[in-house]
Amino acid sequence: MIIQDYNFYCDMPDDTQYLESATPQEGFIEKNMIFLLPDRLRKFKKNLYHVRRNTGPSNTYAPIFRVRCLTQSEVPPEGYNGPFDVFPFYTHTTKTRARHKDYYVLFIFKDKLSYVKCKSLLNV
Repeated sequence: MIIQDYNFYCDMPDDTQYLESATPQEGFIEKNMIFLLPDRLRKFKKNLYHVRRNTGPSNTYAPIFRVRCLTQSEVPPEGYNGPFDVFPFYTHTTKTRARHKDYYVLFIFKDKLSYVKCKSLLNV
């Protein structure tokens, strides 16, 4: 996988959870979610992005928007249900009408040092 304008990426860890808005708004489902990252990844909250595959035959993915994140020790805001496990939620492909959407949530990095630090914490 190639992420447009970024050199490195990592998947979310299995112990990631999410909160869901009690009053969801129309549109992209992830706009109504807050992801709860393990405390060990607190320095990488700003590196978690929703990415999608570019249209056409290329295998390049582009960041859509930054994920709203908290660490698991932070107090969640009012008006959210959960926490729920991210997996198996993110093992299912999103489908609209007759088309499968190719979306992912990834930690993305421009520099190798941050990537290596995050990767080592993901495997703990």
